[in-house]
Amino acid sequence: MKKAPWWIIGVMVGIVFLIIGFGREQFDDIYNKAIMICLECIGIG
Repeated sequence: MKKAPWWIIGVMVGIVFLIIGFGREQFDDIYNKAIMICLECIGIG
């Protein structure tokens, strides 16, 4: 059996963490922080 490439393992770990975040209802907090960071970088906020 061939080993999976490292990037596939990384994607799978990322998906697991996203599911855990959704389960803990943290999506709104992270989404709002991401929006504020983007607006600060652009210079709008």
